[in-house]
Amino acid sequence: MKTILTLSVMVPVLLAVGCGGSYPPPTQPMVDAQAAERSAKELGAADQPAAQLHLKLAEEQIAQAKVSMDDGDNKRADYLLVRAKADAELALALAREQGAKVEAQRAVEQANTMHATNASQGAQQ
Repeated sequence: MKTILTLSVMVPVLLAVGCGGSYPPPTQPMVDAQAAERSAKELGAADQPAAQLHLKLAEEQIAQAKVSMDDGDNKRADYLLVRAKADAELALALAREQGAKVEAQRAVEQANTMHATNASQGAQQ
């Protein structure tokens, strides 16, 4: 009776430990996070204060995820990579926003210049 009770307690514990310990390496999340980071860098996120912090956080989280993977803590690495991808995508969005603002400002200035030119030419005739 005691043996059956011990086995009924130990088997679920061993199954839980066995299943929980084999978390697969997060290779695809690593690729996704690195791609988002690279895209943010290419759009100039490192040069824009609003995006710079999030890009730095993504870089640090990717580095921490690599260490966690080397230590065999794939679950922690996966969580870090989800955060890294989110931070890199935010840096990318902020960089795009800044680029759009600059382009909009140029368009406004160009329109103002054209309007002033047209007004002065019309006044001369």
